Amino acid sequence: MRYPTPLELALAARALADDHPGQVRLRQAGTSRAGQPLWVLSIGPADGTGGGPTAGPAAGPNTVTTAGPGRNVLVVAGAHANEPVGGATALSLARHLLYDPGPRTGCGWHFLLCADPDGARLHRTPRPYSLLEYHRHFFRPPGPEQPEWAPSLLPPDRLPPETLALTALIDELRPVLQVSLHATDLGGSWVQLTRDIPGLAEPFAKSAAELRIPVENGASDAAGWLSPGPGIFVIPEPGSEAAGAFHPEDTRLSTWYHAHRYAGTTVIVEVPMWASDLVDDPAPHPDPRRALRVLSERLTQDAALVARVRDGTRSGQPPYADPDAAPLLRAVDWTLALIPRIAAEWTGPGAPTEATAAYVASIDAFGRRLSLRAAAMLLRVLRARGDAAAPDLDRLVTGWCEEFAARFHARWVPVATQVEHQSRTVLAAYERLASSPR
Repeated sequence: MRYPTPLELALAARALADDHPGQVRLRQAGTSRAGQPLWVLSIGPADGTGGGPTAGPAAGPNTVTTAGPGRNVLVVAGAHANEPVGGATALSLARHLLYDPGPRTGCGWHFLLCADPDGARLHRTPRPYSLLEYHRHFFRPPGPEQPEWAPSLLPPDRLPPETLALTALIDELRPVLQVSLHATDLGGSWVQLTRDIPGLAEPFAKSAAELRIPVENGASDAAGWLSPGPGIFVIPEPGSEAAGAFHPEDTRLSTWYHAHRYAGTTVIVEVPMWASDLVDDPAPHPDPRRALRVLSERLTQDAALVARVRDGTRSGQPPYADPDAAPLLRAVDWTLALIPRIAAEWTGPGAPTEATAAYVASIDAFGRRLSLRAAAMLLRVLRARGDAAAPDLDRLVTGWCEEFAARFHARWVPVATQVEHQSRTVLAAYERLASSPR
């Protein structure tokens, strides 16, 4: 099994709709900046009794009737271009729901198959065999160009069409549950919640254990957040003082919170491509402040190496002929600009005096991937141009990938296993939410 492309997802979804015309529908919910369709696959009754909205035969691709009194679940895949497992999970869940009607009794399930098809075109990794191969074709847009993150960084009149399509879908469906399917290159699995879902920790941990996927107990993305159980993190309430992750974005302004307008809850399910047991170690770290200081210094030095190469491309050079160079360079520059703030926060007054080994390992992995991603995207531009700096940067990227894998004892998690764990976690979240008092 490998990661499907947006086109392959759409073709598979169309086949599913053709095979089950009374239960499955496929429609276009918008277009990307480059004009690519944003496809939504829906399962459930189309009569307004729980399956949500339907598109009439004479309606435009974005015209729908109002949802009925039933409940809806919205599953979002492909919000980050470099995290391709979500589309495969969405299709797997859709097929599962066709043969297990329990979770869709009185409930419509809707799958946004790829929230960022433009980004997915640039991240070309159907089945990476190593971290190096994964980074050879790496792309992750800058924050303002990511559909879920854009509202936390841009004013409403500058939001990209992918974000507008997603928020319109949330407004239309008013989902009781929104699920965002994400992945990490190397580490463990964890879940972020906009509201606690009691009882989710047990089935999540059971699935991870059965599938030999480590649970990321100290995820850097959720630093300082309430954790009802291992690998389960609740995003701080809007307006609270909890800082959370080391990012310039405010998670609470993302599309994850848009469902709260309709009393909905959002679940973000992370699964690793390569697993590492180091992020599952709850033992106290002997000296986290010193460790974070060392990691901050390394991140600063690594970023400086990449920045030096990037600076050499800015002057005295003709424009890049490759049309992909512009988005890649925007992503490089955004990542390099982000790093100084992150490095400073690791050694600032908010740095923990006590932390687990898992937390320090998660920070270590986070820092490594930042500088590595910037270097890998810059290398793609330089290689396409035949730049003289490409061979040296290639050796740097190769060395960093090898060190990353060796440091964390990385082991590949088969795509089918990633999909199974995400699917189990989504269904468990829905079951726990549906059975809890509202």
